[in-house]
Amino acid sequence: MIQRKQRIPMRDLSTMAQEDREAIEKNAMGGRIFNIFKVLAHHPKLVKRWTPFAGHILGKQTLPFRDRELLILRIGWLNQAEYEFAQHELIAKRGGVSDEDIARIKEGPKAVGWSEKEAALMQAADDLYENSVVSDATWATLSKSYSTEQLMDVVFTIGQYNLVSWALNSFGVPLDDFLPGAKK
Repeated sequence: MIQRKQRIPMRDLSTMAQEDREAIEKNAMGGRIFNIFKVLAHHPKLVKRWTPFAGHILGKQTLPFRDRELLILRIGWLNQAEYEFAQHELIAKRGGVSDEDIARIKEGPKAVGWSEKEAALMQAADDLYENSVVSDATWATLSKSYSTEQLMDVVFTIGQYNLVSWALNSFGVPLDDFLPGAKK
């Protein structure tokens, strides 16, 4: 992963108007506000509008957990988004994604051990990253396993986490202290 320079500092939430602070605090998990939200706190209106969509992609979409995480990790890896990959590696492992899966994600769609569907998920991320369109061959393979709604969620999941990777990399959001590789 490429180390990025922090360009936007984490905001002291105690300096924010109550309504704006509450919009940020809604995103706390386990009582913890992640560094991404401490940085995004510099733009509370954006957070208020972006988080409903992000919440759909993370928790309310039609793809199975494993498939969603494979997509997120692959696009995070392609973008060399250290923060994104570290966060979702932990999430994915808690949901049963193995160390072997993580290694294969880094290798991509041609890695030995993927099912046809999983290789197509990896390829969808690569297709969109490289060409801004899922290829006909990848689409045909995914169509064997997924409904139209799920195919849409494949594209929007990759797109959402591509956007997040760009933001994390550009802003230089530091790893949360509980993530492997975080500076203590």
